[in-house]
Amino acid sequence: MTITKLPTTKRNAFVSMMEIAEEYKATNLVDPMSGLPCPDDLINLVDKYMRAGNNDFSPSEGVGSLREQIVALFNKQNNTELQAETDLTITAGPQQAMSTAITTFVKEGDEVILFEPVQESYAQLIEMTGGRPIYINLKHPEYRIDWDEVKKTVTTKTKMIVINNPQNPMGQIFSLEDFDQLKRMTNGTRLVILSNETFGNIVYDGHRFNSVASVPELAAKSLVVSSFGAMFNINGWGIGYIAGPEKLMTEYRKTQQYQGFSVNTPVQYALAEFLKQGQNFKEINAFYQSKRDYFIELMSGSKFILTPTKSTIYQLLDYSKVSDEPDTEFVMKLAKEYKVATIPFSAFQHEKTKMQLIRVCFAKSNELLEEAAYRLKNVPVSFRSKEI
Repeated sequence: MTITKLPTTKRNAFVSMMEIAEEYKATNLVDPMSGLPCPDDLINLVDKYMRAGNNDFSPSEGVGSLREQIVALFNKQNNTELQAETDLTITAGPQQAMSTAITTFVKEGDEVILFEPVQESYAQLIEMTGGRPIYINLKHPEYRIDWDEVKKTVTTKTKMIVINNPQNPMGQIFSLEDFDQLKRMTNGTRLVILSNETFGNIVYDGHRFNSVASVPELAAKSLVVSSFGAMFNINGWGIGYIAGPEKLMTEYRKTQQYQGFSVNTPVQYALAEFLKQGQNFKEINAFYQSKRDYFIELMSGSKFILTPTKSTIYQLLDYSKVSDEPDTEFVMKLAKEYKVATIPFSAFQHEKTKMQLIRVCFAKSNELLEEAAYRLKNVPVSFRSKEI
């Protein structure tokens, strides 16, 4: 008998692999638990506001000074005119923002388009509201959207389109042509676009990131989710934000007051002052690109195939020249026998995949990357005999 609204008993792959990493004392390349330092100034500011007594509940929509700083930055980056009072809400991280947005706008019987590979939690959230996830696979090897397929998929039941830009785990970035297609497809509809843009400030090799909010016709029907977690190495602080037009944000906040209620108050004040001081995002971006490049250099000469990611703090590794095992079996072997914990690509697919890919996080210390690369390069080629 089912006693919860969870549509499946499938365990979250990330939670499982974190536990496996700990069990087998494996080098953890699963999630951005980097150990990289948070800026001292930011830590000192949190201490300052805690000692000043800012330890009570914050407004449900977030501390005003932080909303003002984020809106100013958001408007500058995207040529928008959002208002801090009505168009942006502070959240307990991007995951809560995505969850609350889905809860707010998706009801029983609604359909929501997801582009796979996709974070596995989105489908679970949609199904818990009584909605139905509709999957569209990005086209390999460029991981591009087939917009003709999208157009055929949209029905009168389609309520929302969820995009992840830049796309995790591939690091693919939406092009202006993608936005033009999305604009044409949603023109005259009441579709809500929910865009997770957490890694919008971490883009490599001169590639350009464009937010869905930078296109006025799309901004009018879009909610953008992001955070500074990766930028300042504060993922564990659980703080993010969601931005969009007042007509959508008003509805979102009705749910936020019950699901989010109050986000870490002293951290909000500290982050507001920290942002007001001005931060060098280009320098942070260059730091992460150097991490990516260093890991790829460490892996040179191995049997793994690496195509440098264009964004995010994750890199895909093609192990097709190492083993023909399914990715779920291969990551278990890596953890148990070679002490490296990774994520199978199938964690981002709702059905089984033959793609022989694993995902690693390179937002780690150089010492940890060196140890992980050494172990991965020592994984022997091992193909199973196939029946004729």
